[in-house]
Amino acid sequence: EGGEEAAMALPKRVRLVEVGPRDGLQNEAKPVPVEVKVELIDRLTDAGHLAIEAGSFVSPKWVPQMADSAAVLAGIRRAPGVRYAALTRRKPGVSYPVLVPNKQGFNAALEAKVEEIAVFAAASESFSRRNINCSIAESLERFAPVTEAARHHGIRVRGYISTVVGCPYEGEVAPAAVADLAAKLLAMGCYEISLGDTIGVGTPGKCVTMVEEVAKVVPRERIAVHFHDTYGQALANILACMERGITVMDTAVAGLGGCPYAKGASGNVGTEDVIYMLNGLGIEHGVDLELVAQTGRFITAALGRQPASKVAQALAAKLAA
Repeated sequence: EGGEEAAMALPKRVRLVEVGPRDGLQNEAKPVPVEVKVELIDRLTDAGHLAIEAGSFVSPKWVPQMADSAAVLAGIRRAPGVRYAALTRRKPGVSYPVLVPNKQGFNAALEAKVEEIAVFAAASESFSRRNINCSIAESLERFAPVTEAARHHGIRVRGYISTVVGCPYEGEVAPAAVADLAAKLLAMGCYEISLGDTIGVGTPGKCVTMVEEVAKVVPRERIAVHFHDTYGQALANILACMERGITVMDTAVAGLGGCPYAKGASGNVGTEDVIYMLNGLGIEHGVDLELVAQTGRFITAALGRQPASKVAQALAAKLAA
């Protein structure tokens, strides 16, 4: 890896995209009540997040946990009167994106008055077939009418690519395959491409090589990274990517989440862990660590378990002392 260019200076400011309410909760076996999801999103808004994934309009048969996304979106938009309501209720400048797999999902999202959607594809053929029951090319065909309709309605579209470093079925994924897919999503009208290490196998060298390949076809300011912490590498990967000019990262409060199609893939990198690192580096992000940690304790208590985030655990231990 000696051929790589020298690292850039770290950014002064980054943008965090909170994915806990969608990516973090979607694989929970026990239904999480609408009011709990609404309070989770409201608390995250109050903590200072400007982008919070609020749900997904996929088939309830495949992801039953997200079947109530329209009700959740209606909840976070209600008139004041509920706890936290005075501070939130569709706070100006905050986006609440939802995942849509096809035109049917888009129509449902449109009815729920969303302002931003996300489409998702995989860099690995096997994963694409297992995850969304179609090839990569077919998945792009499904998204074409979605991105076109979104443009017509003035709705922003974010693109997700999963398995950007490794696949549970195929092993290593070629950076060129990721770049090829990223270029296609960009051409379709995605304002940002989020690169997801779905099974968390990436290490800093591999992630940087992959990001540098994508940066040849997608401007760095339009690239986001989405790391799972399966092997404990997520923070190191984020730091390495920030040194390469990447300033957007997806995180999940309390380290919620995992992947149903990737055995043993633990959750997303914890929002608390990322904020603690950013605070230590003097990098601005606009999110309050204490409020996020409180939110993590709220949602994990509702789920009946402890936060996966190391920083969340440390802060909770301090409180208990």
